[in-house]
Amino acid sequence: MSTPEQAQTFLVRLGGEVTTKSRRVRQRFQQKLVRNLLDALCSHHVPFRQVENQWSRLLVRGDASAGELLQRTFGVQSFSPITGHAPLDPEAIVRTGQEIYGPLVQGRSYAVRAHRSGPVPLSAQRINEQLGAALNPGATVNLDHPDLTVHVLMTPQGAMFYHEVIPGPGGLPVGVQGKAVALISGGFDSAVAAWHVLRRGVELHYVFFNLAGAAYQRMVVAVAKVLADLWSYGYGPKLHVVDFQPVVQALRTKVSAKYVQVVLKRLMYRAGSLVARELDAQAIVTGEALGQVSSQTLKNLAAIEPAAEVVVLRPLIGLDKDDIIRQSQRIGTYALSAKIQEYCALVPEKPVTAAREEAAAREEAKVPPEIVPPLVQQRQVLDLRKLDVSQLVVESIYIDHIPPGAVVIDCRSDYQYEAWHYPGAQLIPLEELIDNFKHLDRSRTYVLYCPFGLQSATVAEKMQQAGYEAYSFRGGTSALRSWAQRHRVEEDLPVEPDPRD
Repeated sequence: MSTPEQAQTFLVRLGGEVTTKSRRVRQRFQQKLVRNLLDALCSHHVPFRQVENQWSRLLVRGDASAGELLQRTFGVQSFSPITGHAPLDPEAIVRTGQEIYGPLVQGRSYAVRAHRSGPVPLSAQRINEQLGAALNPGATVNLDHPDLTVHVLMTPQGAMFYHEVIPGPGGLPVGVQGKAVALISGGFDSAVAAWHVLRRGVELHYVFFNLAGAAYQRMVVAVAKVLADLWSYGYGPKLHVVDFQPVVQALRTKVSAKYVQVVLKRLMYRAGSLVARELDAQAIVTGEALGQVSSQTLKNLAAIEPAAEVVVLRPLIGLDKDDIIRQSQRIGTYALSAKIQEYCALVPEKPVTAAREEAAAREEAKVPPEIVPPLVQQRQVLDLRKLDVSQLVVESIYIDHIPPGAVVIDCRSDYQYEAWHYPGAQLIPLEELIDNFKHLDRSRTYVLYCPFGLQSATVAEKMQQAGYEAYSFRGGTSALRSWAQRHRVEEDLPVEPDPRD
């Protein structure tokens, strides 16, 4: 815990799935959410003073940048930055509300919504009327569709004001629903599937079956690290790397070509089950979506599933590829997954699409049964949260300063940009930059940044390959912010002209 640089209190609301639980279960869920939030704040070195559990809500008191983490902590339904406090006195509430919101409602329509929480001897309707009247000069009351809604939350400790309600990721706090392992290939599907299961409160670890060597492994590790760093608070996710190239060789020499895909998936299920048993995990998670590829027809899935020794979860089963890609953009894995080809596709033509379980088992029996367990035992285990991201990309992609005249591009979300951005930086979301960077001026130098410097490094690498002088700021947002403070970069620098114009 350290002193916040920009003091801010956030009112955090919990989802209905948490608040409707029995008292004992709800208490456990909320305590876990508090621990996860503390882990998020500490792991990202965000200064904070307190995370207070008030049963009906949480209060996070810390740096303004804590809002970024609330958007990525499962169990947070929504949150609001508190704009002011007042004693539990009608005159003080009206006076404070007028001071804060008088300038903001000028020339706009507004509404006042007062709420009581706990034993409060004040009338919410009376506060609505009095504060509404005090704000009226120069503004218009509109109770149905106001431009701005002033909220006053009155508790026995006093009144709090806010007007923004920012959605969180919802779901359940990670860790309240047991443990599972996700079979991750680095592509769009497996990463999005993992995110959905994390959102349901599952502590998730990863199993990667390496079919194509060290370069492929580095790309998959990068995808898993995004999931670990951005979405997995409250525990330390591990990536279990199993060298499956000996299995591929055996399949190609012993199994009928049209059954290779099905048997490969069965052996992956078996290996994943072995890791799950070792970790005391209750399920394996896959990115399979019904009918997307040959091995994911309903009949083939039915032929593959008996190989698993634990429950198989398929959160994407009813989604199409466009849905999955859109979700990968929100999650932050899009740019990395877009670089990874599908190495699991071992049979280019005429794979079986309606396998029977008996036939699949006969084909699998042609592979020596002793081949998989030693590969699982010899696996490499990586602690994702402790990995140095600079080891995952070419060193020349990174930069640790802003050169004179460089165009700085913020690749994060709108909200993250508004919470803090490098003075003069242009906001260009990652997926937009990937698709449109060739329209940028080739004579300029570009410095990109994202939360950790990993996703922006992927785009910077593509830009360098296309002939641009482009870099990713080493260490991401927090490192850039520290550099700006050390070098006293002025917060009110004029914004550079948009390089896309």
